[in-house]
Amino acid sequence: MRIEVPDLQAIADRIVAQAKPGEEIEAYVGRGGETSVRVYEGEVEHFVSAQSAGVGVRVIKDGRTGTAYAGTLDESAIAEVLAEARDNVQFGNPDEFAGLATPDGVEPVPQKFWDDALAKYPTDQKVALTKDLEQRTLAADSRVRTESANYDDGWDETAFATTTGIRTSGRSNGCYVSVVTLADDGDETQTGFGFSVGDSPNDFNLDKAAREAADRATRLLGATKPATKRTTIVLDPYVTSQFVSILSSAFNGENVSKGRSIFAERLGEQVAVSSFTLVDDPTNKLAYTATDIDGEGLAARRNVLIEDGVLKMFVHSSYSARRMKTASTGNATRGGFAGSPGVGC
Repeated sequence: MRIEVPDLQAIADRIVAQAKPGEEIEAYVGRGGETSVRVYEGEVEHFVSAQSAGVGVRVIKDGRTGTAYAGTLDESAIAEVLAEARDNVQFGNPDEFAGLATPDGVEPVPQKFWDDALAKYPTDQKVALTKDLEQRTLAADSRVRTESANYDDGWDETAFATTTGIRTSGRSNGCYVSVVTLADDGDETQTGFGFSVGDSPNDFNLDKAAREAADRATRLLGATKPATKRTTIVLDPYVTSQFVSILSSAFNGENVSKGRSIFAERLGEQVAVSSFTLVDDPTNKLAYTATDIDGEGLAARRNVLIEDGVLKMFVHSSYSARRMKTASTGNATRGGFAGSPGVGC
């Protein structure tokens, strides 16, 4: 369930309420923090604990877009950001497709994004479990040494409002541990890695992360190159994800509209074997990057890109959708309050 952030929502609402005739205004308000720990040979090599807050504004008028942002929530700075975004409109290039997203009636999928256990987890215990991960990795195989053991977490609170009627806020947090390994056998050295993610550190499986890091580093020791032949292979899930990530840009509606996709002009055609189906589902609760809202405030949703080998759709933000005379698929991405919407899956 999405947890609202009333104080940030009030800021976003006040900004869009100042819209003048002919203006579209979008306000994105956020704050967050992170902790990062790196351990090497039992000692803390790197430690960061930081917080930030800010606001970003987009103003669209007569097909021109102006943007501005500030890394503070000070009232005077917020007023300056709105004024600067308005001023920047005159420098924008006219674009017939420029505009903000509008509500499309799709309801967000309820999900858990905030864990109090992580929010309350002591910093000294974060350091201790990172050291523990390193020790477990070294104990997994005598041939293994670590390059680093790492702990990372982050939290954010955001609020979003537009003159087109979108209004939403929420908060989320998450964490993971990882370890990078090297395995030696004579003059040969191979590398590996392992990781574990969770809603809180209580969900980590340190033994599994350590074992995977050791296995990945040692499995290729002494390996030889096989003769060239046609054969069946079984891919590590991580390798599979890399192949899929390479393909992702081909489904990007903005790339398609500009002819930069191998799938351009192939909608409805057979592009893969009939046993292949590919789905983009940001609402999958098992995904570390799961979300219920996209970068323009629309509900994220499950999109079937390829079904039984047939290309069914591309993913869109509201902008790329207008370019291709279709509707947003809830795939707008955004790099925080300082960023502008893009497209991703």
